Amino acid sequence: MLAHMTSPDLDAAANFLAANGRVLERRVFERVFTGAGPAPVRDAIAAYRNCDGGFGHALEPDGRCPDSQPLAAELALRTMHEADAFDTGLVSDACDWLAARAPLDGGVTFVEASIEGWPHAPWWVPEPGQPASLITTGLIAGTLHARQIAHPWLDRATDLLWERIGTLTQAGPYDLRAALRFLDHVPDRVRAREAVLRLEPLIAGAATLDPHAAGETHSPLDFAPRPSSLAHEVFGAEVIAAHLDHLAGAQREDGGWMFNWPAWSPAAEREWRGAVTVEALLTLRAYGRCPAAPVTGGAGHP
Repeated sequence: MLAHMTSPDLDAAANFLAANGRVLERRVFERVFTGAGPAPVRDAIAAYRNCDGGFGHALEPDGRCPDSQPLAAELALRTMHEADAFDTGLVSDACDWLAARAPLDGGVTFVEASIEGWPHAPWWVPEPGQPASLITTGLIAGTLHARQIAHPWLDRATDLLWERIGTLTQAGPYDLRAALRFLDHVPDRVRAREAVLRLEPLIAGAATLDPHAAGETHSPLDFAPRPSSLAHEVFGAEVIAAHLDHLAGAQREDGGWMFNWPAWSPAAEREWRGAVTVEALLTLRAYGRCPAAPVTGGAGHP
């Protein structure tokens, strides 16, 4: 670890991504931290696109099949959003794919059955009956609302999410993170704030307040990844600051960050490290913990 760091070493992160990251994460880093244009990010995302408008080919590192998968679509849309590289054509086609695959009540499944027979994380298991998933539906709908996208799939998904969130009495951390992505961006802000107030005990109970806790924990920053996140008030400034300190200090000597869930595949581990490195930097940047000046170069980094 880079001890006692309260802001990241961007040059070290750039070198880590150059040595270990996918083209996608390198392009996102260049876009956000060096002022590069959006086209290379869009092109990198488009490389994972299928003819049906969805995304596959291990864009989401835990699913290694070529066929389109909901979590791959989620990562494609979120990456374009975070890199300010939204492409109307890619987004429209992805929404059409979501609509074509939607369960009867709307939304989208967690994992499509096409994953069967391909390498995948053990938690990538298609649910019996292929119901709508709060996780994938909430994450995707939140990103689309953040960009004020209009599409029939989003209309139905929004109705479904309001219904699901309104009846939640227990939920896992990933369900809550997805619900919060939706609530952070859905247009009805009054209703969203009321929902977060009702969910506050669940959110507080799902987060691990000790920044140094080991294992597959969920930091307050997972629920409030940006200062504008509604869950920010659940934890307070002092707790958020402590976790930002820990996140900055978790940068490893090689310049990258490491995830805290099981690594089931060497390829997925390497790809996830690049993805979580970029995500860590985006969170630290949003909270004002990154250097203001763009990256100008590091050892071996032009």
